[in-house]
Amino acid sequence: MKAVVFDRFGEPRDVLQLRDVPTPPAPGPGEVRVRMTLTPINPSDLMTVRGVYGRLPTLPATPGFEGVGVIDAVGSGWLAKLRGIRPGRRVAVLNGHGGNWAEFVNLSARAVVPVADDLPDEQVAAFFVNPATAIVMTKRVLQVARGSWLIQTGAGSALGRMVIRLGKHFGFRTINIVRRKELAAELTQIGADAVLSSAEDNIPARVAEITAGAMVPCALDCIGGPGVVDVIQSLAPQGRLLVYGTLSGEKIPLDPRSLMSGQKAIEGFWLSEWVKQQGVFRMLSLFRQITSLMRAGVLTTPVAATFSLDQLPQAIERVEQSARGGKILLKIDVT
Repeated sequence: MKAVVFDRFGEPRDVLQLRDVPTPPAPGPGEVRVRMTLTPINPSDLMTVRGVYGRLPTLPATPGFEGVGVIDAVGSGWLAKLRGIRPGRRVAVLNGHGGNWAEFVNLSARAVVPVADDLPDEQVAAFFVNPATAIVMTKRVLQVARGSWLIQTGAGSALGRMVIRLGKHFGFRTINIVRRKELAAELTQIGADAVLSSAEDNIPARVAEITAGAMVPCALDCIGGPGVVDVIQSLAPQGRLLVYGTLSGEKIPLDPRSLMSGQKAIEGFWLSEWVKQQGVFRMLSLFRQITSLMRAGVLTTPVAATFSLDQLPQAIERVEQSARGGKILLKIDVT
């Protein structure tokens, strides 16, 4: 079969190769084999290839944490039967170990989710990482209340836009930090209550103005670096900042007194770690909620372009453009 492989960590354009590799064997007990259809190129995939992600694979490795495919074979065991997983069933593929940039992949039956026929492949391909992160952070961890304020960095990203739409859907208000102020009209159109520029605005002063001095009880950061100081200063007493990314690659220059004053808190969030603490039925409830919010247009993912595996260099070039307009997908063509 065809698979994207890397033998060393480095820049994706330098280390990723499309190779012929052995097709996975028949799945063992509790496993399934999936014929992949589409898989997105996520920031976490490229961070893994560069060797800077929080959990790194044994090399050689194949990237790809999520995607959509069709069950090709099912191993023995009760879990697959209980969940209606059978050959020919379309599933979202949540591969915590990576490996979805390939024609076939073997993984636990727990890691695939049967999906409704009315959801298009392009949406199922990005079914979990961003949608689950957005809904879990806002409603299950921070529990942002109706009418309350939330501030977030990276608001122009696919996940940031989901948070904005979740706010509109559930009735909480969002202050959204972006680098390029020209995104303001676009984000306002989908429900952003305020859009600020990290390059042009005094963030704490503008937040105080927007909230009439109350500041915000909840915050999300995916960037890291010095800009997080502005977010901390924008928190209300007992405010909580959830850090879920490090896109800048920079450390936060934190003065502990900024937390002591007002008893503010910074917490880390990593979806895969959160999932480990959840039972099967809690996860099934989350999958149903994601499906419902996708149908409602709240947790949808815009797709900018789709490339075949043999167009991988062009796909990587496109995904690293600053204004690509949506998710980049890889189409897996089984030969």
